[in-house]
Amino acid sequence: MEVKQKLLILYASQTGNALDAAERIAREAERRGCPVILLSIDCFNADSLPHEDYVIFVVSTTGQGDTPDSMKAIWKFLLQRNLSQRWLEGVHYAVFGLGDSGYQKYNFVAKKLDKRLLDLGAVPIVERGLGDDQHPSGYEGALDPWMSSLWNTMSKMNPKFFSNGVDFVIPNAGLINIPKVEITYHDVEKVHSHFATDSDLKCIEMQIETARSMHPGKFSRDKNGPDCFLRMVENRSLTRAGCEKSVLHIEFEVLSSAIEYEVGDIVEVLPSQNPIAVDAFIRRCNLNPESLIAVHPREMENHLPGANINDPKIPIKLKTFVELTMDVASASPRRYFFEARILVMSFFATAEHEKEKLQYFASPEGRDDLYQYNQRERRTVLEVLEDFPSVQMPFEWLVQLVPPLKKRAYSISSSPLAHPNQVHLTVNVTPWTTPLKRKRTGLCSKWLAGLDPQQEVIVPAWFIKGSLPAPPPSLPLILIGPGTGCAPFHGFVEERAIQSRSVSTAPVLFFFGCWNENNDFLYRDFWLSHSQNGGVLSKEKGGGFYVAFSRDQPQKVYVQHKIRENSGRIWNLLCEGASIYVAGSSTKMPSDVFSCFEEIVSKENGVARESAARWLRALERAGRYHVEAWS
Repeated sequence: MEVKQKLLILYASQTGNALDAAERIAREAERRGCPVILLSIDCFNADSLPHEDYVIFVVSTTGQGDTPDSMKAIWKFLLQRNLSQRWLEGVHYAVFGLGDSGYQKYNFVAKKLDKRLLDLGAVPIVERGLGDDQHPSGYEGALDPWMSSLWNTMSKMNPKFFSNGVDFVIPNAGLINIPKVEITYHDVEKVHSHFATDSDLKCIEMQIETARSMHPGKFSRDKNGPDCFLRMVENRSLTRAGCEKSVLHIEFEVLSSAIEYEVGDIVEVLPSQNPIAVDAFIRRCNLNPESLIAVHPREMENHLPGANINDPKIPIKLKTFVELTMDVASASPRRYFFEARILVMSFFATAEHEKEKLQYFASPEGRDDLYQYNQRERRTVLEVLEDFPSVQMPFEWLVQLVPPLKKRAYSISSSPLAHPNQVHLTVNVTPWTTPLKRKRTGLCSKWLAGLDPQQEVIVPAWFIKGSLPAPPPSLPLILIGPGTGCAPFHGFVEERAIQSRSVSTAPVLFFFGCWNENNDFLYRDFWLSHSQNGGVLSKEKGGGFYVAFSRDQPQKVYVQHKIRENSGRIWNLLCEGASIYVAGSSTKMPSDVFSCFEEIVSKENGVARESAARWLRALERAGRYHVEAWS
């Protein structure tokens, strides 16, 4: 009997997108009859890489071209000087990267991994693929054509991958084998509750850790239990009532344990889902919310090593598991989840017209209509299930295919020196409208906006390092933070103001931008107070505060205009060793600001734009140009 050639897929994910993409590649390979081994890159032994024939790498880029946490160890290994140029001879590889072209180092990790593998003697199967968050379809816009090229080239290189040809695709029903998870139901009367005997906070912590450790959508860097719990003490608006934007300043106190963080750090919050939506999902799926369950990975050859169904699991209520791990009524899931769900949904649909519609969506002919129905409208799992009422999926499939409930990341806008044992956030809750005029608001921001400090709601939180390192007081700063990009710099200015009471501090220039002076001038009084009377942003201290109101005059004015107006001051500060920090929307702002600095360096230093760009790249490498942007 002929042994089928296996395809190894390694992913390095920071927020889960690379895992989504890797699972989609794996599924498309399996549909063509190719066995797959899918692993997080930190679960793979780098020493065995030379023994692999074909490897697909799916890697994301974080911050300023940083590798995901799960990739740091293997990347360090690959950079060893004792590895020869023939170390990976005979290994065939392909790289697909996930990045955001709003960042200067777009898909930097994929590019440097591709180059390093080539340097070590590996042979590329196809040219690297680069997914872009800025594309209307997200990274999927590049993934489809890249996969098509990948399958065709692999088939030519080794026909054993696709014994029936690359165009042969297993019919949908053939893929509905068994789900990758197994649910064990426990007798409520026979199970001792580990949760009831602990304090309230300990009980909540154990529930979160238990539920999230069982969910198959977790990825390796996840710390399942929270670092601490927060309690809201203030929730106030920073924008004028009735204007188009809604931005809040929210203050929390740390409850469970002392937390150490620095300005520039990030807090991740696990949002609570709407209980009405959770109940509606449970009713729609005919589930018993009081069931005690344990979720195990089914023992399959392409699962992560070490997954053992015999590992003891503390049972948890089905409703609690759904609340803490399954995103049932938030933003639309990625297309991988949607397409996989359609395949399974059509199998379990009993109404013929629903089955036909779902099969059409899953076909190449229906892809554009699927995009309009799903991505453009940002339909949720609950909405899709309600649109196809004859579909009754087993809970195992729901656990596998409903998108995991992800933590939401926020730049911290406070200094621990100014507010010991507190964390402050700047939260944008502005809704948007879909093409069919449905109002949508982010799950976490909407939940936070609706909280009243008097309710004393407990918020699970995790602290992580961002892309903006805390500066020493002696470092001159040039800060650019339009809109909610001002959040981390609110903490920077707070901290430097306290430091200035005891030590000499370097100058700070801050460039802020918003639509209107009277509508969304975030933290107006704070900035103005620190730009006067010898404050850290005042001219007496060598600093400056500059604000661009883009819509208060016929001609649009942005932070770039204010930066150009202060070209000489900026250049002088850069010559004194200043660092540049940029935060805000990742659409065009970061690249426009970088271009603006190119102009300044070229003009003030009397060099060509190409030389100015190289000078700024050197500034980045020296750790003096930092960007944190979000879409």
